[in-house]
Amino acid sequence: MATIIKGKEVAEYVLADVKARADALLARGITPCLAVILVGDDPASQVYVRKKKEKCEELGIRSLQIHLPAETTQQELLARVEALNADPSVHGVLCQLPLPEQIDEQTIVRAVRPEKDVDGFTCRISADERDLMPCTPAGVMEMLRYAGVAVAGKRCVVVGRSNIVGKPMAALLLQADGTVTVCHSKTRDLAAVTREADILVAAVGKPHFITADMVKEGAVVIDVGVNRVAEKKLLGDVDFEAVEKKASFITPVPGGVGLMTIAMLMKNTVRAAAQQTI
Repeated sequence: MATIIKGKEVAEYVLADVKARADALLARGITPCLAVILVGDDPASQVYVRKKKEKCEELGIRSLQIHLPAETTQQELLARVEALNADPSVHGVLCQLPLPEQIDEQTIVRAVRPEKDVDGFTCRISADERDLMPCTPAGVMEMLRYAGVAVAGKRCVVVGRSNIVGKPMAALLLQADGTVTVCHSKTRDLAAVTREADILVAAVGKPHFITADMVKEGAVVIDVGVNRVAEKKLLGDVDFEAVEKKASFITPVPGGVGLMTIAMLMKNTVRAAAQQTI
């Protein structure tokens, strides 16, 4: 039976350090500031933005909320982003995704200056601790470290190749000296590939896509997926109950990687504030 890596426990560990760093900045008269732009009234996005605001308040980070109407044009949004880029009191900028269809998300993501890109969407993966890492993949790496799982020399398989999770997740595992394979919709005999994994990361966005027959005995299984299958029911990409019996470590949904994403966003924000005020 697998050991469960609990997101709440790891996030609290990370946030304790973030709070200490934020307090040190406040003692110098510097208030870390995170600006979040929400375009439209998507209910899920509103929940995510509210959670970010609440976490900022807990840590002593100033939260600047900008709510724009759904009909906002791309040029109007770009102007808002540029104004925040130019504001020295704002250290982190993010646009809550998804954006309305008239706006090209990648154009907006690229418009945020790298030093303020606390989502880490435009970062280059490197060993430099000053870089702002993509929040979800960085959160996964923190969970592995916390659980004492060494990546070096391990066969790592990432299922999913999104720009937000899959690709940067593979890059971070490779940086940690894992031997990495990225799987996707065109991968032949996917189960044969995933059964080779010592560390399996599921980020495909399909409920219970990873079944027990796809997992090697003793593998570490990280579930990044969050799939809403009923009004209040969330399922991961992994069939947790079945896979838990084979894995050595596993993350749950909910209560797993999702909690780490906000924790790493807070870490990036405080790091950005420190770097911009040296």
